[in-house]
Amino acid sequence: MSIEIDQVNKRFGDFVAVDNVSLHFNEGELTALLGPSGSGKTTLLRIIAGLEQPDSGRILFHGEDTTDKHVSSRGVGFVFQHYALFKHMTVFENVAYGLTVRPRKTRPSKEEIRKKVFHLLEMVQLDWTANRLPSQLSGGQRQRIALARALAVEPKVLLLDEPFGALDAKVRAELRSWLRRLHDEIHVTSVFVTHDQEEALEVSDRVVVMNKGRVEQDGHPEEVYDNPANPFVFDFLGNVNLFRARVNQGVARIGAVQLSVPEYAGQADSPGLAYIRPHDIEVLNEQQPDSLHAKIELISVVGPRVRLELQTDSSEEVVHAELSKHHFRQLNLGQGGDAWIRPVRSRVFLEDGVAAKT
Repeated sequence: MSIEIDQVNKRFGDFVAVDNVSLHFNEGELTALLGPSGSGKTTLLRIIAGLEQPDSGRILFHGEDTTDKHVSSRGVGFVFQHYALFKHMTVFENVAYGLTVRPRKTRPSKEEIRKKVFHLLEMVQLDWTANRLPSQLSGGQRQRIALARALAVEPKVLLLDEPFGALDAKVRAELRSWLRRLHDEIHVTSVFVTHDQEEALEVSDRVVVMNKGRVEQDGHPEEVYDNPANPFVFDFLGNVNLFRARVNQGVARIGAVQLSVPEYAGQADSPGLAYIRPHDIEVLNEQQPDSLHAKIELISVVGPRVRLELQTDSSEEVVHAELSKHHFRQLNLGQGGDAWIRPVRSRVFLEDGVAAKT
């Protein structure tokens, strides 16, 4: 079931929640709506579900206009952040609920419901919890039961609103992998909301980055991460260092470092910002061409990685670099000592937001 969002707008008083958004979600695709709080991602999800009505624009399921259809007739499964399980019902009864309340003509038999529920519980690897109450389960288990309940009614579209937001980091990581494997098995067109960049990049087939009600970028996770469309996307998707640069005739200069930016071949002496991720900074123990001198302010060892905080001669901003523990030991560097850094990969933006890659 494909989903088309056609020029959708939604306001709450003076606040613009969704600002003329148009998107197309392909059938069987798992898409992440990613953005900070207040970016409009949850409002857009609720509009797709029919829980909110847009002020203007249309929602189409597989080419059919469903904008004015009630949520109950859209064939949507919805999973909330806080599970929304019925506390007084067993796990079996929770999963079966959507089937048992169907009109008599379309309601499966008790045996059919039993088979379906246990099939779903096996799918989410929790068939042994059938007779337990939600209070007897962990947060991660309850979220999987909530997903099984949403799938029980065989939705055409599955919508998830911050599905792992209430869980601790370790459980979130486990459930991310589990959700990806489950989606590959069921192939239901799915849209999930998250503000967690790692979650969106790891789980989804496609990422839609939103900010202030608008779509900033829409693409494959690797494309969005490696080629951010603008400074907002670059800054939002992980840690980044900012270096002030001068751009002139296809060259960006950061102190003694020169970056080739052929996209700006006709640009005369303009201010810009170079965005460089910590893992895209090469750390050296001696001066090399196109390198900047720096003092090592802090060394942090995190498992197999070493994170450095450095202070360059030309900037008051702390520079963050990341490298493997093995490489760091080979460099024989120490806290308070000298180092040299140079960018391996960067992105330069002019003040008007036009970008160049190096």
